[in-house]
Amino acid sequence: MAVERIGSIIKHLAPGSALNTLQAKNADDIVITVAIRTPLTKARKGGFKDSGIEYLAYCLLKELKTRSGIDPALVEDFAFGNVNDPLAASKIRAAALAAGFPNTAGAYAVNRFCSSGLKATADIADSIRSGAIDIGVSVGGESMSAPGAPPFPFNEEVMENQEVQDSLEPMGWTSENVAADFNITREKMDEYAAESFQRAERAQKAGWFDDEIVPIKAKVEDKDGNITEITVSKDEGIRPGTTKEGLAKVRAAFPQWGETTTGGNASQVTDGAAAILLMKRSTAIKLGQPILAKYVGSTVAGLAPRIMGIGPSVAIPKLLAKYNITLADVDVVELNEAFASMAVYCRDKLNLDWAKMNPRGGAIALGHPLGATGARQIVTGLSELRRQDKKVLLTSMCIGSGQGMAALFIRE
Repeated sequence: MAVERIGSIIKHLAPGSALNTLQAKNADDIVITVAIRTPLTKARKGGFKDSGIEYLAYCLLKELKTRSGIDPALVEDFAFGNVNDPLAASKIRAAALAAGFPNTAGAYAVNRFCSSGLKATADIADSIRSGAIDIGVSVGGESMSAPGAPPFPFNEEVMENQEVQDSLEPMGWTSENVAADFNITREKMDEYAAESFQRAERAQKAGWFDDEIVPIKAKVEDKDGNITEITVSKDEGIRPGTTKEGLAKVRAAFPQWGETTTGGNASQVTDGAAAILLMKRSTAIKLGQPILAKYVGSTVAGLAPRIMGIGPSVAIPKLLAKYNITLADVDVVELNEAFASMAVYCRDKLNLDWAKMNPRGGAIALGHPLGATGARQIVTGLSELRRQDKKVLLTSMCIGSGQGMAALFIRE
């Protein structure tokens, strides 16, 4: 049907008119100013067989910076198309930092198999077109010499950069850094965590989660190998009756780095998934789809990797400024509780109304399945807007290696 419609449109165009339109030079065109690559070498026996993919990316980004002459602080995001490397996101962040781009830029990896490099380029172009960023870099790279091999050690030259070293440290270390650097006490963290559990418990008992959760049939194997089929319909991480006094008794999770972060005031290790269906409004109307909310936009911001948890404190102001609104205009804020240290800091730094922030509890009580959380927060936030009959949702989270992301939605 789509092909027939396009064909019909083309028939009615004057000869060459479509091409003329495409060739027109407009101020809002997305343009390429540098395009370079490495040589391609034989896998397992060629010139790059002992070079990590982060080193190749680092060399290209250094040259890109030199050729363009651009102020590196103007670059806001790096997208890395890669298929085989499990730490591709960490490696592009490391390459950018080592190449001299400041920690204020974001970085991420995308895997769409053989089109990954094109997908990274399309993502950057779409981010620029939408206004999320002004300048970004796409990179595509692969080491076929050792696909899926353990990612360490990183290239020595790349690792000379202190922020690269910081970006590879465990998340618990960064939580203790936040607590120490910004005087977030264990008492404050336990108080925050207890409230997260209490809110989640209240929401679960009141049935607030019911419209956002799809019951799932699952098979569970016990220690004797017996398999039972169950139906999972409720969040399992909520601990009824949690108090800050009880949390105060939980031992430190990372005593090698500090004494404030515990299994009680940090996000839980969790399994789960969430899904979001998007389309143009015109398409939804044509198909008779109910419109739950409008996706307004999102943005990413970077910061020092050693305090990566406070990413929302830089991403949220950037997002609000893009759309010329304030937190007073926002009805619900879903801010991922990676650790109570970062949640307390972001709440207090931004002067967030705690009643609006995670009203159903957050990752401390519900859990943080890494890839699912960004979508889960949208699902939970929109459900809460419906319950309150409110309009504006803001979601945000910190990102490993020193970044933050935030997005804005308007409920219909």
